[in-house]
Amino acid sequence: MRNFALIGAAGYIAPRHMKAIKETGNRLVAALDKHDAVGIMDSYFPDSSFFVEFERFDRHMEKLRRKGEEERVHYVSIASPNYLHDSHIRFALRVGADPICEKPLVLNPWNLDAIADLEKENNNRVHSILQLRLHPAIRALKEKVAPNTGKYDVDLTYITSRGLWYLVSWKGDVSKSGGVATNIGIHFFDMLQWVFGRVQHLTVHVSEPTKVAGYLEFEKARVRWFLSIDRSDLPETAVETRKTTYRSVTVNGEELEFSEGFTDLHTVSYAEILKGTGFGLEDVRPSIEIAYQIRNAVPVGRKGEYHPFLAP
Repeated sequence: MRNFALIGAAGYIAPRHMKAIKETGNRLVAALDKHDAVGIMDSYFPDSSFFVEFERFDRHMEKLRRKGEEERVHYVSIASPNYLHDSHIRFALRVGADPICEKPLVLNPWNLDAIADLEKENNNRVHSILQLRLHPAIRALKEKVAPNTGKYDVDLTYITSRGLWYLVSWKGDVSKSGGVATNIGIHFFDMLQWVFGRVQHLTVHVSEPTKVAGYLEFEKARVRWFLSIDRSDLPETAVETRKTTYRSVTVNGEELEFSEGFTDLHTVSYAEILKGTGFGLEDVRPSIEIAYQIRNAVPVGRKGEYHPFLAP
């Protein structure tokens, strides 16, 4: 049994981390969030210490470290806002723990180099949650693509409706979230490069606070992609069935079915990390670079290979 701490205990994704810690037979000994709406902890670890001030959390972590191997925190799970991941990863390394961090690991590619130095200095490993790589349908696609040398035509569409609160929160601040492409798209960019190889060409057609779309060419795929948090972008099929989220990936015109099984992938991710086969810094680098380039690209408008949802 290993000891875990959790930073960002009141967030949307935190329960999946709590569930993963419990289902892999480990325990949560400390949690931190500036918001105290964390009653969900009662369902998993009611005896975990909880802090709303980082300074007290830091002191508690140091106290546990000095008590020895059985009491110290071995892993720090990080589910805080995107722009704080870098700092919280560094904190975990300094207290002698392995960080397990949500996407995106960092916002800028060069941050990975600094963290890599700290990783070596502290003799710990940084782990990233890249759950799409563990999805059976995505793994099957990678196996299918691997022996082929031609290029596939791919359309990626992901619309997840968000209310007016989104743009007021840190998620609406590009400097804190990385924008829509980073916040809701980085897992998909990681999946695409993992399956289809390195990026060869990148174009952004539209970049707005609520949506971003473009074209990516990989070694083995031509990808038109569209990401949005605007419910008005939902197709009629989703509206008619009162769905607020629409996710579609087509490969050479065939729909890739991977809508089920997402809620269990954090547990699978934790199991892999505990076995020593999780994903590290270099695994996340390509998707961080893609998202960074998209964020800083100048949109060209509706020209060339743009996504069908951009059609006038």
